[in-house]
Parts: sequence; C-alpha cells; structure tokens
Amino acid sequence: MNPLPLLLAFAIAAPIGAGEEPPAAKPLNVLLIAVDDLRPELGCYGASHAQTPHIDRLAEEGVLFTEHFVAVPTCGASRYALLTGRSPARSGVRNGNNSFFTGPVALRHEQQPGAQSLPEQFRRSGYHTVCIGKVSHTADGKVFGYDGKGDGRPEVPHAWDELATPLGAWKRGWGVFFAYAGGVHREDGQGNRDLMEFVAEEDEDLPDGLNAKVAIEKLHELKQGEQPFFLAVGFYKPHLPFVATKRDWEAVAEIDVPPPPQPEKGSTAYWHRSGEFYKYDAPFEKTHPLAPEARQRARRAYLACVRYTDRQIGKVLDALDELELEDSTVVVLWGDHGWHLGDSAIWGKHTPLERALKSPLIIRAPRAERNGERCDALVETIDIYPTLLELCRTSFTVTEHPLDGTSLVPLLEGEREAVHPAALSYWGKATSIRTQGYRLIVSGKAGKRGKIELYAVAEGPDPLRNLAGEEPERVETLLGYVKASGE
Repeated sequence: MNPLPLLLAFAIAAPIGAGEEPPAAKPLNVLLIAVDDLRPELGCYGASHAQTPHIDRLAEEGVLFTEHFVAVPTCGASRYALLTGRSPARSGVRNGNNSFFTGPVALRHEQQPGAQSLPEQFRRSGYHTVCIGKVSHTADGKVFGYDGKGDGRPEVPHAWDELATPLGAWKRGWGVFFAYAGGVHREDGQGNRDLMEFVAEEDEDLPDGLNAKVAIEKLHELKQGEQPFFLAVGFYKPHLPFVATKRDWEAVAEIDVPPPPQPEKGSTAYWHRSGEFYKYDAPFEKTHPLAPEARQRARRAYLACVRYTDRQIGKVLDALDELELEDSTVVVLWGDHGWHLGDSAIWGKHTPLERALKSPLIIRAPRAERNGERCDALVETIDIYPTLLELCRTSFTVTEHPLDGTSLVPLLEGEREAVHPAALSYWGKATSIRTQGYRLIVSGKAGKRGKIELYAVAEGPDPLRNLAGEEPERVETLLGYVKASGE
C-alpha cells in the first residue's frame, strides 16, 4: 500500500493558487507505549473484571490485535526483537536479557551504515527521540546491573536524543524497576523481598507515576519543537513485585476475580517452578500449587498493578489529545510478553506456551480505515518496526540487517485479512508455531527433535491435551513453517 494519501490528510489545509505547490505533508509522530508482563487480561480483550478504561478507550479508537505473539517470552530478548526487527531465527536471540550490549549480536557503538534499531531509524530521519522507562531491557536505557555496577552507556546506541527516565527517591535504574514506596527497592541490599505492597497514596509516589508525569512534560516540549518526535514510554508494572497505590488494591478487592480455568500442573515438558515469583516474601504460605485463597490474592495483586498502569497510560493519552497531537501521532501499545497468572500452576513467563507468548497490541494510526475494529489476523512483534516505517515514511531507509517482519498497514487499512499463515516464537531450544487453529512446540533442530507438543486452540490456551501422536500429518505441516523461517 502507498500510505501517501493517509499522510496528506495531515498537511495544513490552505488555498492553493494557480501554479502553487501543495504544502508538504508533515511526518507523523510516534508514541510507543511498552508495558512489562502485560497479559491480554484487559477489558478490551473481554475480561470484564479488569479495570482498564484507558487502554479500552485506545482500543476503541485504534485497531486491537487479538492474535499478537511475541518473539521470546522474556523481557530483554522480546524487546531486542521489537527494536531491531529481527527474528530469533536470524539473530539467535532466543533467551536472555543482555543481547543489546553483550555477545555476538550486541549493537555496535560505532555508527553503522544502516540503522541498528527502530528509534535510530527515526533519529536518522530527523525525528527527536526520547526514551522514558523500560523500553529496551534496562529500566532507564542505560547499561547498569541490578547491583548498580556498569558504565551507564546507552543500551541502544545512536537511538535516543534523550534518556529521560526519572529516578526519584530510588536514585538508580533498577531501583525504579524493583521499587517499593519511599525509595526502597529490591536491590538496595536491605533484603526487601515483599511480593506485594499497596501503601502509596499518590500515583507519583511510585516510579510509573513519575514516568507518566515526565512523559506529559516531554509532550508539551515536543509540541513546541520543529522536529517530529518518537517518544517511547516503558511502564514497569505489572512486573514483580506487585506494587501499586492503596486505592488500586481497595478497588480490586471489590470485584469478582475468576480463578484460572486450569490451575493444576499440565503434562507439558515446559512447566517450571516459577522461581522469580516464589523467591519473594508472600503474605501467605508459598505452596506448590498455591492454595485457592493465596492464588486469588496474588491474582488480585496483579490486577491492581494493571489498574494502576492503565491510569498512567490514560494520563499520557489525555495529554496527547489536549495538545491536539492525536491526529498527527501514531500510538502503539505493546505488551512485551504474556504471563501465567497461576494458569497451569505457573506464575511468570519463560515458557513457549500460549499464556507466555500472547500479549496485547493496539495500533492507533490517524485515520486508518479499520480504527475502532478488532483484527483477528496472526501478527508478530517483529511486524511493528516495518509498520511504523511505512506509516511514517521515514527519510532514512537503510537498516543494518534486513527486517524479518511484515508491515501491518494492509491490516490497518482493511486491504488484507491476513499477513502470516503462522506466528513463530522461540524459547531456548524450543520453537513454538501458532496457526489460527493450533500451537506446535518442538525442541532441537530438524532431525534431532525432542518432545513434540501439539495443542488445539479451540480447547483453550492451557496445555491440556497433547495431540501430536494423534495428528502426525498436522505436525509435519506446521514444521514446514519452521523450515520456511530459515531456522
């Protein structure tokens, strides 16, 4: 599709006399909102118990993708795929969190002929680029370890004009990520390990409230600037520990939170013991599996954090509207992966299963034909990069590596009903292939396959009945997508 007509709609209307050139179309801005550990348990995805009015409103104004799958079910590797546009089949980044700055595919600090990342592509196209919060892997875009050691160089080189994350009372990046109220955090050496805390009175008593505040301030500044902007805002919650304001906890205490439909351990080979979750100090006995009362309390805590983050997102979106930027800004809301919330007795990500790989994706492109609709096509995180390039028509077009995704503009404009026959995800040695009807999970390389698991989507998102032995022909068909990916 040629998106020029879409962009021309935003040119300043003015009478054009004989022989005069029409005014040039203004480049579209980008607001990218990344949310850590956000599963599609939101009002707009049919979860009536979730209190997410602001995300729901964005979904009503944009296109909600119901079948979006991430590249890898862990923070750093998923964000590497988002920002580089590279499939793990090509990059080899199938787990881990430090690939931006360590190992064979680390981004180079000498500027390359082509852009190494999405924000660099926009910066080299004349955009003013701003990063607030967790957009790559580190909590503020700077290379520091959990213990605060590091040189503080940009995690994504040549990408950002501003790394503008507010650190508040927590003083350093990982402090704001693992934060409790009052400047306390998990990595401060004081043994703070509470699974949940809901004592903060005001939104800005916690880091995500500060992220929203600074994002709004930056929007006011960017509105006055001469350059188009690429503003990325990464919210930390609902990532562990579960921390939000007192009013968020009180609000979810009044709602009927359904239990997980499959709370018992399944027969899958990819079950794990939820080590990150269980290492926190919980206000209940930490059994395997959790007792029903404890399980429901933990589910409420997660939903309280989602409610809190939804409110911060709403503030940023309201500012965009108040500044009359909504008609010139593409908004993308993306969850970096899903999360098992007690489903199959797992608490966390780190599996090649449906719950960990499926996450929210909403794109609101000004005047897109399908705004306000749901799209059921299979889409992948790596599709976001080429989609934004097509929507914004960046002037710098060279990428250091070929992009592996497919632009979703034909879906946004209603020109196609699908762009992929299957969505592929990766976790360590496992490859997960999702079609509209099935998920196949295989380990190892061709000819040396480990356990093979095949699940019917219609039977639910949890691994209940492995059909691989009953449907060998279907297994072979889905394995063809792995071969086609170049793995």
